[in-house]
Amino acid sequence: MDEKKKVIFSGIQPSGNLTIGNYLGALKNWVKLQDEYDCYYCVVDLHAITVRQEPKELRRRTLEVLAIYLAAGLDPEKNTLFIQSHVPAHSEGAWLLNCFTYLGELGRMTQYKDKSQRYGDSISAGLLNYPVLMAADILLYNADLVPVGIDQKQHLELTRDIAERFNKLFSPTFNIPEPYIPETGTKIMDLQEPTKKMSKSADNPNSYILILDPPDVIRKKISRAVTDSLGTVKYSDEQPGVKNLMTILNALTGMTMEQIEKKYEGQGYAQFKLDVADAIVTELEPIQKRIKEILDDKEYLENIYKKGAEKANYVASKTIRKMQKKIGFIPR
Repeated sequence: MDEKKKVIFSGIQPSGNLTIGNYLGALKNWVKLQDEYDCYYCVVDLHAITVRQEPKELRRRTLEVLAIYLAAGLDPEKNTLFIQSHVPAHSEGAWLLNCFTYLGELGRMTQYKDKSQRYGDSISAGLLNYPVLMAADILLYNADLVPVGIDQKQHLELTRDIAERFNKLFSPTFNIPEPYIPETGTKIMDLQEPTKKMSKSADNPNSYILILDPPDVIRKKISRAVTDSLGTVKYSDEQPGVKNLMTILNALTGMTMEQIEKKYEGQGYAQFKLDVADAIVTELEPIQKRIKEILDDKEYLENIYKKGAEKANYVASKTIRKMQKKIGFIPR
């Protein structure tokens, strides 16, 4: 008999366009996991509305992110791909778990502290409760592993605390999820401020490369990427800009850092930057073409997210029923 596959859950927000940071840091790794694990990947549109969204844009981006998942190589036959709001258990589960989460815990979350300083009193309750929705996302599928970046690690720790608290209060209900940190986790930094992570919300468009950026834009942004006055291609913390471009080249071509250093020895940065831009364009062009084909085929896309939601609904509803019963609700 087949050993049961471990479950992985993850999702990306449809707020803003996805960058090569999302692609190299998350999507490329997800594709590698699809044969080994039972994977649930959703477009987390409920998370996106913690900040104001233009409804038309939100709809467009939600489908775009799903198309990017598919074009990057996620097979809908091997993964459960769905839109978060199509599975009501996420909202319901979040409310139930809210009642087992302490206000103090939520107030300590770094992301909340940062944003509440920025927005003051006009911050939504959704931003405070966002980690509980994330906990519901993960626990509904009894995920064993969650691919997380450093910025979400604190939220996963809270998920584990909530799950343990619920299990202790009632009886074992949830799996306690572990973070999945890929061996080849590629963290891509901001092209203008290479000490910060690349983010689609940066103010300067030269800071990031979007998955959908046309080739000429990619080349321009890489040519403007911050390096330094040393003129040597070296993988060192003293040269964060160069190190970042080397990381991108390594992730896309498989060349080791030593090979890259050797290849550009004594050459300055011009050719090096051209080659980095070429590697990005070569990788993204076929993906961009595929994204366009998928978005043009509304029926195909609809078929995938409906089928995905059906499977996700089935699994998540079973967990909700278990939670309700233990809490003391009358079965419906």
